[in-house]
Amino acid sequence: MSARAIWKGHLSIGDLGCAVALYSAVNGAERTAFHIINRDTGHRVRREYVDEDSGRPVGKDDLVKGYDTPEGQTVILEPDEIRDAVPESDKRLELSAFLSCDQIDTLYLERPYFLAPADRRSVEAYELIRATMEAEGVAAIARTVLFRRVRSVLVRPHGKGLIATTLNYDYEVRNAAESFEDISKVKIEKEMLDLARHIIGTKMGEFDPSQYEDRYEAALTELVKAKIAGRKPKKLPKRKPENVTSLLDALRKSAGATETVSSPKRKASTGSAAKQKKAS
Repeated sequence: MSARAIWKGHLSIGDLGCAVALYSAVNGAERTAFHIINRDTGHRVRREYVDEDSGRPVGKDDLVKGYDTPEGQTVILEPDEIRDAVPESDKRLELSAFLSCDQIDTLYLERPYFLAPADRRSVEAYELIRATMEAEGVAAIARTVLFRRVRSVLVRPHGKGLIATTLNYDYEVRNAAESFEDISKVKIEKEMLDLARHIIGTKMGEFDPSQYEDRYEAALTELVKAKIAGRKPKKLPKRKPENVTSLLDALRKSAGATETVSSPKRKASTGSAAKQKKAS
């Protein structure tokens, strides 16, 4: 079954353009889903909006958005007022600026989507845009109305196609200094740096997302299977705290462990000597 487009529009650079379709690149449907149940009856429960003062249920037609002012007033916004105030979707994704891919701060990346030709007639123009961007090593910034909001989108080549990633606005991204301001400057000893570099070197590899298991999802799946089969769920053993007296001791211990893993046939005395040589 082919993927279903969640948006269709027109991708353009000046007068060059083509019809495109947007597809979800991330699928959360495979995750274990739960319902909220009344433990006493086993029946599902439903969410209900209730008036804060009277306690009476409020119907869907009577629900509106409200904004609280600093003076304590609540401004009511009707659905048609919001609809008339926000820009209408013109179904255009116009590439307005290009930048090198290494300029992109990942803090601003929100959610990725696949951007593909919407029909056969659009393939040639689409491929011209994609191939040119790939050859130049650039990504593009575009703006369009998606899901009832004006959004900035980063468009970049990805294999045979394009990826469109919605971007966080600048006001949505917090200043890193607020979180890092209490970090004081620390002088690191050379031996500690050498040991840390050694540990990193032994663990270097390539990014392969298939190797990273969603342990939370796997644990939930196993729990559900056990309950269905009438088995007692297994309890995972708690991790014992490491008995390490200093950061340097921790580094030495980790470096020794990586030596053992990377060279299992090496004798202990040789491995220890090699480790001391690296640390000196």
